Amino acid sequence: MLYRTVSPELIDHFRNPRNVGELPAPAVTVEVSNPICGDILRLSVRMEAGCVAEAAYKVRGCTASIAAGSALTELLVGRERAAMSLISRETVETAVGVLSNESKHAAALCVDAVCAILKVC
Repeated sequence: MLYRTVSPELIDHFRNPRNVGELPAPAVTVEVSNPICGDILRLSVRMEAGCVAEAAYKVRGCTASIAAGSALTELLVGRERAAMSLISRETVETAVGVLSNESKHAAALCVDAVCAILKVC
C-alpha cells in the first residue's frame, strides 16, 4: 500500500484557512480556473501605496487548492507589485510544505491568479 505524507503546513492551511472571503471595491478581484480538474480560485487584492494591504480568496476545489489559496493570501500581503510577480509555483508549494504530483495544480492555480491580478492592477 502506498501512503502519502501530507505536510503539517498544508493541513493547517486547510483546517484553518486564512483570509477567506472577498474584498469590496476598490479591491481588484479576479477568478481563474483549472479546466482539467475544475478547481476555481477567486482572489481579491486591495493595494495601498503600491503594496498589497489586504488579500482574500474563495476557492472551489480540493484540499490542496484550499490550502494553497490560504497560503497565497499570506504571501501577498505587504508585497509590492514587482515582488508579487516573483511568486512562483515553488513559492506556493514551499508555503504549504509539500504538494504531491497530483496536487501541484493548486500552486499553478495560485500563480495564474497572481498573473491575472497583475494584469489589472
